[in-house]
Amino acid sequence: MPLYKTITVNPTTKVLIWKIEEDLQALAKGVQLTPHCKERVDGMKSDLHRRGFMSVRHLMAALGYVDHDLYYDDHGKPHLRDGKNISITHSFVFSAIVVGDDEVGIDIEMQRSKILKIAHKFTPIEEYRTLANDDAVIRKLTMVWGAKESIYKSFAIKGVSFLQHIYVEDFPLDEPNTTATVEFDGKSQSYHIEFLEFEGFTCAYALILN
Repeated sequence: MPLYKTITVNPTTKVLIWKIEEDLQALAKGVQLTPHCKERVDGMKSDLHRRGFMSVRHLMAALGYVDHDLYYDDHGKPHLRDGKNISITHSFVFSAIVVGDDEVGIDIEMQRSKILKIAHKFTPIEEYRTLANDDAVIRKLTMVWGAKESIYKSFAIKGVSFLQHIYVEDFPLDEPNTTATVEFDGKSQSYHIEFLEFEGFTCAYALILN
């Protein structure tokens, strides 16, 4: 079972990361999907997406949950029936969940040069000109994107713009945490962001600051 990493963030919050090495048949063993989720899996064209989806059910099982404990609201945001908060992500060969008493968000991204082409859509690119080289810029842009994506998943209000409404405080690359704020439609919420980098991927997770 390739449970890649478990992080106890605090007494009520855990992050679990899975490295997807099994085929779909192996991942399907012991997993009973709801009719809604089975329909979702059957409709996925990518084998990697199907495997990512199924690997998340194994991460849930590691915390004592089954697929029937999960439901999605009208915005597509996942919830757990026991009242705990959950956020889900998968990218290529990694998937992850964060579960906690408070609102949470998580994102995994592969570090790729293509982010340089879309950076202006989610962050003021001139702020990155002091970084040493393209590799450092790609790393930091991926971290900022992951932070904003994790906040977007937690805040979950339609119409939020990564560029206009979510601000991530600057941070040095060697300090893998920061704070961030989303302000939209008269509502403001601050978050603590933690980053992990592994095997060319970046994981960011967001925790509400009360």
